Amino acid sequence: MSAENPRPSPQAFQVPRRAVLLGLAGVVLGACTSSRTATGAASPAAPASPSAPATPSESSSTALPATAPWQPGPGEIDPDVKLRATQLVEALGAWPAGGQGLAAARDRVRALGLDPTLADQAGPLLGTAPQAVLQVVNAQWGGHLTDSASVMVPCRQWTTEGSGGTTVDVRLVRAQPRWNVTALHPAEPAPPAATLSDAAQRVLAEPRIQLPPAAVADVRGGGVHESVLASMLTLAGRYSYAVTVLRSGHPIDVFGTSRPSDHPPGRAFDVWRIDGHEVVDPATPHDLVDGFMRAAAASGSYNVGGPRQLSGGTAPNQFFTDDAHHDHVHVGFRS
Repeated sequence: MSAENPRPSPQAFQVPRRAVLLGLAGVVLGACTSSRTATGAASPAAPASPSAPATPSESSSTALPATAPWQPGPGEIDPDVKLRATQLVEALGAWPAGGQGLAAARDRVRALGLDPTLADQAGPLLGTAPQAVLQVVNAQWGGHLTDSASVMVPCRQWTTEGSGGTTVDVRLVRAQPRWNVTALHPAEPAPPAATLSDAAQRVLAEPRIQLPPAAVADVRGGGVHESVLASMLTLAGRYSYAVTVLRSGHPIDVFGTSRPSDHPPGRAFDVWRIDGHEVVDPATPHDLVDGFMRAAAASGSYNVGGPRQLSGGTAPNQFFTDDAHHDHVHVGFRS
């Protein structure tokens, strides 16, 4: 199972690599663990920031950017499971001219050999714009068990009516010849808060912190705990890094358990790239990732997960590793 709030003796895993994203207009990035997904009110448009995509009101051009399908790197655990999840998100969130609407989305899902009614769960990925393209930012485990999995898929979307994006928690079960998708849980961020703390404003303005659209909305919604924001700013003083997920779009419980995850209450964040190096990439220096993990612990995190089991720490089991955390660093807080 995934191991936020881990068991005493987790097994270490060697770092593999993650696919490089092409065609992104700015770098963005989903997930540790569970069987449900955090919910809230849909997030309306908000002013742009260095981490934020343009909203429909900020983009009137009909020229859509070039995008590229997500592809797993050679070091991934069960790479086709992640590929299955991203292919579905790409099929739902991108369509040629005239391909809008639920019926057309169902046809695209059916062409993948999946249940076409999954399109009914696509939420913000669907729209009425005549044409759309989508770029998957990252594919990260939300949980990885023998016969079931959660894959977090943050993405950016451009349509002929504007741009945005979301994070989708894709649930899968083992099947032949490929794993089968059973459910989709798109992020549902809270609406923008009337006022934001100084730390929240600084995180949104910090160019060394790259956030996907759903994470931007989480910060704007005011639901990310100050301990998380302070840690993010502290780490940005030493590293440039890309976040997968904060609150919304993350499973509610640790995958395969009934233990609540620290993400939905706004007390955790996941990092998939550090100083331009993907955590999952076997070529990424171990010292870089391990140093980031130790720096996260020093910033106040009680629960730091990653691709290797680290020794030491200021609290019992402060560091952990498992299958679901070989592709990112999880940083959790009690309050």
